[in-house]
Amino acid sequence: MTETQDTNSAIRRHLDKTGIAISVLCAVHCVLTIIIVSGLGVGGQFFLSDEIHRYALVIALIVAAVGIGWGALLHRRREPFVIAMMGLSFMGGALASPHGTQEAVLTIIGVALVSLGHLLNLRASH
Repeated sequence: MTETQDTNSAIRRHLDKTGIAISVLCAVHCVLTIIIVSGLGVGGQFFLSDEIHRYALVIALIVAAVGIGWGALLHRRREPFVIAMMGLSFMGGALASPHGTQEAVLTIIGVALVSLGHLLNLRASH
């Protein structure tokens, strides 16, 4: 393997690990939002902000497209890409839902699938 291939492989692994970390943070955000806003009645204007969710989805799309798309081109496995795209679809559906349990459930399903896609991409690259 050449130095360029090693660097590219390291970048792809970093993108997949970043995607998994973003997914975990998103799931934590969803659960904490429900607990904090409904339990304490504070922070709704920040935690439930549509802008946060839109920007997070854009970041997730970029990281998944580059990391998983790049990996799929190299290892030729469809599963990581298909699973991650399903997850991103759930996340997009959550944006169209009113704030609350339905939005949180769709988002958590989505980020779990995106994380699984990144994990499968990491495994396929080895």
